[in-house]
Formats: sequence, C-alpha cells, structure tokens
Amino acid sequence: MSELAASTDGIAQADSSRAIGSPSRRVLVKVVGGASVGSFVEYYDLGAYGFLAATISLVFFPPGNDTAALLSTFAIFAVSFFARPIGGLIWGRLGDRIGRKRTLATVIIIMSIATMLIGFLPGYASIGALAPTLLVVLRFVQGISAGGEITGAAAFVSEYSPEGRRGLLTSWIQASTTCAMLAGIVTASILNATLSTEAMQNWGWRIPFLLAAPLGIVGLYIRNNLEETPKFQELQESREATQQSISGTGSDSGAQRRAIALAVAIGAIQTVAFYVLLSYLPTYLVKQIGLSQGEAYLVLGIAATVLMLLIPPMGALSDKIGRRWSLIAATLGFLTLSYPSFLLITYDGFRTALIGQLVLVVPGSLAAASLLATQGELFPTRVRYTGHAIAMGIVAAVFGGSAPFVAQALTSATGSLFVPAYMIMFAAAISFVASLVMKETAKNPLRLE
Repeated sequence: MSELAASTDGIAQADSSRAIGSPSRRVLVKVVGGASVGSFVEYYDLGAYGFLAATISLVFFPPGNDTAALLSTFAIFAVSFFARPIGGLIWGRLGDRIGRKRTLATVIIIMSIATMLIGFLPGYASIGALAPTLLVVLRFVQGISAGGEITGAAAFVSEYSPEGRRGLLTSWIQASTTCAMLAGIVTASILNATLSTEAMQNWGWRIPFLLAAPLGIVGLYIRNNLEETPKFQELQESREATQQSISGTGSDSGAQRRAIALAVAIGAIQTVAFYVLLSYLPTYLVKQIGLSQGEAYLVLGIAATVLMLLIPPMGALSDKIGRRWSLIAATLGFLTLSYPSFLLITYDGFRTALIGQLVLVVPGSLAAASLLATQGELFPTRVRYTGHAIAMGIVAAVFGGSAPFVAQALTSATGSLFVPAYMIMFAAAISFVASLVMKETAKNPLRLE
C-alpha cells in the first residue's frame, strides 16, 4: 500500500490544487484496497487450485490413471468459469440497481464461504464419486460469485478515479490478482517442501482453501467502510436509470451489445496468457519439461513477482499513451515473442525456462494493466457493471477456465511442447484485431448514460 500511496501523490497534492469533490489520496488508497482484496481472495483460490492440481487429482479421483485424473481436475477447474457469465448477469444487474458497494460485499461473502467449504471436503477414498461431485458444486458457486467480483471492483475504482488516472488505479486490482497467484505459489511451495506426500494428500492441500475465511472477513470489513462511488451517486440523483438492464429495449441496446463483443475480444489475450502462464505452467514444467516442483514454483514465483511490479507503471503508461496503443503493443509482443519464449522454456532446464517465462512478462504486464480500465470505459455508468461483467464472464468461460484443460489435452494428444505458445498467439491475434478497431477511451470522461 505504501507504493500505492506514493503513486497517487500526483492525484492528491493539496486541497487548493485538487478539483472540488475530487477524492483525497487517503480515500483513493481505501478504495483501491477495498476493491482489490476481494479479487485477491478469488485469484488466491485459483492459484492454489492450479498449483496443487496434481495433489487434488489424487485426492478426488480413483488411482490408476494419472493423466485422466489430472484432466478431470482441470475440467473441474473450468466449471467455475462456465458459471461466470451467469454470475456476471446476476451481480451486474444488481450492482447497476442497488450500487457497487453492497453488491461487492455480498459477492465476497459467498466466494469466501464456497472456497472455505472446499477445504472441508472428504476425498474419493472416503465417499467415492460424491467427492468430485461436491467439488464441482462448490466450484460452480465460486464461479457465480466470481462473475461479479473483479468487474465490480473495476467499476468501483474507475468511478472514484480522477480523470487521467483510471489506468493506474485500476491496474492495482490486476496487481493484486498477480499477488494472489504469487501467494498461492509461496503457499504451495512451503507445503510441498515441509510436508510428506501422504500429509499433503491427507490434509496439507486443504490449508490454502481454509485461509479464504479470514481473508474474506477482512475484505468484508474494508468494503463495508467505504462509500458508494461518486459516479453511481450522480446517476441516482440524475434519473432512475438503474432500473434498466443491458438486455432492455433502450435505443442504445445494440451499442451495448457491440461494446460487450469488443470487450470480449480485447480480453482474450490477457485471459489466455494469464491462465496458461500462471496456472497451467507449473504442471507443464513438471510433467512435460521435467523440472522438480520446487524449480517450477521458483520459475513462476520470480515471473509473477516481476509481473506484479510492472503492472502499476504500465497502468500509468496507458493513461499517457492511451489504451489502444497499449493493447496494440501488448498483442504484438505476444504474437512475436510467444514461440521464442517456449523455445527457451523447453530448451535446457531451469535457467532457460525462467528466461523464457520472463520474456512474456513485459507484454503480459501491459495487457493486464490496461484491460480493466479499457473494458469499463466502453460502457456508460447506467450499465457499466452489467456490461463489463457479462463480457468478462464470456471471456472467462471461453478463454480462461478451459485454458489449462485444453493445453494439457492438446499437449498429451499431439506430443507438441509448443501448444501453449500457439494458444497464446491465437488469443493475441483476436485481441490485436479488436485493438485496431476500437476507439481511444483513456482521455474521455466516464459517461453516465
């Protein structure tokens, strides 16, 4: 938070130099912190599940076929992502009607409870096929809640942000998700280093999920002590437009649907790259490249740390050069660097794997930093939460949760070690086209209607 305070000095100098009604630095720190904590909980769970996938597959599926068990584990990982469009529609509409604050408080409660309950589930050895069934149910509930989390957080921060700082401030949400993945790496590394294989399968894997309870309580406390966003309050005062939905019959419904389609295309690359590089790659490095689990976690830990540190400066850069050019640069970076990166990753063990991963950190940080601000700016305040949540739900369902499963399945079927690179390049091509056709949004004030 000290880095965030320093980065917002330019936003809040002195009362005489601030615009009337502009939030103070202290308020902005609280807003960004309150918004980010829920996203941290969500992505900490994703990180824990991805990094412990090998252990989870042994706990919830019968022995005898490790590949089938691992694929089943990644398939269950994808379940929550297929639920996200439903969650986006539910929470988005609610957030556009009753406000961002109350909706985000509800979302973090449901998410934390579902995550914690996973930590209490018995395994296949105890209750047979009921174990993976219950895991699917809880992952689906997680997906419903996650469908309204990061987009609601982005709307909350954007609608508080002074003009010219939305990229920087919303980028801290993305930094928090990377921090959550890093926390998952550290937790998994500590557990694997200190516990035996038997202990990990019996109870060690449960610890990351049980930690969701105290994290959720902290997040709920912070969010309950924040005020509703100025933009939403302005909208409430101007008209009762919050009763309209994205699927309504208003004259702009076609424009909103086009905005959703553009937001989906823009989000393809960041979503695929994130889940391939930070969720699937630990398994890839161990199963396909032959690194030890400790080496794989170290590669991911270093890369995630560099990514996290780069995201806020890249967010500030997107405020200066614009979202469009930021996305063009990021997608071109992925298109040109993905294959060489995986040449290094597959070449000669730990050192080249680390270099190869770091090659993609720069375009990855630029894509992550500008994504939430860009997508949110496509929608007016009246339907911002709904439109953004539906778009991100579709992106997550199509490009996100299935990425580890598809990568593992195609790698196993083809024997090619470059499947993850091809997946990233395919997504980059989609987002590159979208970035070419989009209009610049960074310099425009957020619309109410």
